[in-house]
Amino acid sequence: MPAQIDSAVRILVLKLMLVRLPDMGAPSKDPVRALFVCQFNRRRSATAERVFAKDPTLEVRSAGTNDEALVRINERMLDWADVVFVMDDDQVRALRRLFPAHPAIASVVCLEIQDRYHFLDPQLVALLEERTRPHLARLRGRG
Repeated sequence: MPAQIDSAVRILVLKLMLVRLPDMGAPSKDPVRALFVCQFNRRRSATAERVFAKDPTLEVRSAGTNDEALVRINERMLDWADVVFVMDDDQVRALRRLFPAHPAIASVVCLEIQDRYHFLDPQLVALLEERTRPHLARLRGRG
């Protein structure tokens, strides 16, 4: 019996080690960490996270500024992000109010996407891709 447990533990450890191995097809540079923020984290920022999570050059998270958001933004998220994209000026104001001294607030990118789209709406996806493209290209080209 102990030999079977020992064998099972070794197999589990090997599986865990494989999970941590990097994807050999992934770019050699560190991925850009992008945080997408809207009010409730249900439509716009959630769509952005779903769409951009497929890109191996990015690590993506999303959050909302409202107390009722599915995932509420916090200081650790701002610390983590290389770039913070907000959907409209309401989020810019909310971030300034919530985190007035955080250095990431000065470089927030406002995408000017109003809250009138459904989750994964094709028009929303197109706007997200179009409006983030120049910022992500610049960040991907970094050192």
